Amino acid sequence: MSKLKIAVQKSGRLNEDSMRILKEVGISIDNGKDQLKASARNFPLEVFYLRNGDIPQYLRDGVVDAAIIGENVLIEKGNDLNIIERLGFSKCKVSIAVPKSSTAKTLKDLEGKRIATSYPNTVNQFLDKASIDAQLHIINGSVEIAPNIGLADGICDIVSSGSTLFKNGLKEIEVLLKSEAVLATSPRISQENQTIIDRLQFRLQSVLKGRANKYVLLNAPNDKLEEIIKILPGMNSPTVLPLAKEGWSSLHSVINKNDFWEVIDELKAKGAEGILVCPIENMVL
Repeated sequence: MSKLKIAVQKSGRLNEDSMRILKEVGISIDNGKDQLKASARNFPLEVFYLRNGDIPQYLRDGVVDAAIIGENVLIEKGNDLNIIERLGFSKCKVSIAVPKSSTAKTLKDLEGKRIATSYPNTVNQFLDKASIDAQLHIINGSVEIAPNIGLADGICDIVSSGSTLFKNGLKEIEVLLKSEAVLATSPRISQENQTIIDRLQFRLQSVLKGRANKYVLLNAPNDKLEEIIKILPGMNSPTVLPLAKEGWSSLHSVINKNDFWEVIDELKAKGAEGILVCPIENMVL
């Protein structure tokens, strides 16, 4: 039986988040310490642990069928590859930063200056669009140190919390792009493995929908039901069940987590009581 070969980052936060979501979709992986490849026990899948920057070429060559990878890496090295699902975790920015003591406040202030980066293609494209001429120093590693040792006037690198910039005395002056983990596929994936990736994608979508929503249960007076139902459309319509208490009903529905507190405030204002909110593991539509 064919197995889907999927690449994930060898180590770091993206590795941890990738392995977590594979576990949440019910895939059990026997991965020992320092293994470069591991098989799933209950799904036709093999995980390859690779350097992030090498993954686009492995996808292009068909060495792996799919990958969970940072979108920023694909923009830099694999913009010809197909993204089939945005995964919503390991979010970051690719930003330009300068020393806090620098007078540079905008990208235009780096005209004729030196920028250290591990993302030359991304930076060059951005500078070309902005008609800015700057000299790039390509560094693989700790880019943040470049201004402190006199190698560059600014840097372009990924930024998550901003703590690394702060520790190195840098300030962000421009965000080139925002990135998150994505599921990408190889142009050489076989039809048999395409069927497997379709199954995996369905499971991932169910988990992602669950993460994006909350399950809510509440009690409401019957004379307020119509107004409360307008606030709680749910996936189709809320479930309404009569309570033993005369004139009252129980409503069960789903709330998007981004609208959560606003919806709760509205429900309380309309007379809802005993509101319970629960996380959703999976949401299959």
